[in-house]
Amino acid sequence: MSGERGEHTGVARLLWGPHPKPARGPRPTLDLEHIAQAGIEIADSEGLADVSMQRVAAQLGVTKMALYRYVPGKAELVALMVDTAIGPYPAQKTRRGDWRTQLQDWARQLVTVFGRHSWAIEATVGPRVMGPGELSWLEGAVSALDGTGLSGAERMDAAALLAGHVRGITQQARAAGPEGNPEAQLGAAMGDLMADHGERFPALTAALAETARSRGRGQDQAMEFGLQRILDGLAALIEERATR
Repeated sequence: MSGERGEHTGVARLLWGPHPKPARGPRPTLDLEHIAQAGIEIADSEGLADVSMQRVAAQLGVTKMALYRYVPGKAELVALMVDTAIGPYPAQKTRRGDWRTQLQDWARQLVTVFGRHSWAIEATVGPRVMGPGELSWLEGAVSALDGTGLSGAERMDAAALLAGHVRGITQQARAAGPEGNPEAQLGAAMGDLMADHGERFPALTAALAETARSRGRGQDQAMEFGLQRILDGLAALIEERATR
């Protein structure tokens, strides 16, 4: 437990400062931005598992011991990479339009971010210290619901629900590959099964056939469908609060 607390302290110091300069050794030649970008480049091209202090040091052209002068270990490195990759929620996007418009934009922007850095999904699970960039996204979602009558806990839960939807969609897209369409791939695979076993699953067979007729297999509607249904649910809850 004390080791975990110490790790969290180290991450918090790295993400939030202050950042004291190394007291010994040669003049610093690196900064946290360049270190984070080196790790991000490796993770984007090869995956998070291939990120190590040794790999990042080699990418930067320094020794592993030199890198330790700036970043205490891999946990801190990954936290730094996550906050740099996610970045701050775009200021021009905040507080524009009503709450629904703001949350639609928020979710779509987050899809773009996770699409560029899908490794960040596995790096942002469990209790951990979040950096200023990541927290600005949470602030954007929660503040969009200010004045709606929802409680603080409900606004936080709404942000978590939206983020969970985005994460799930991004994970499916990642599994489908760079050129794949997860919904189309699933439909194709299930269609083949239904051709042989459709009589056992009549409702599913009918739904798949209707889907193929109405929009074909090349369109991925899951993100927008789920997003709008979540927002519909929030709208119903907000209306309920207003009529009390």
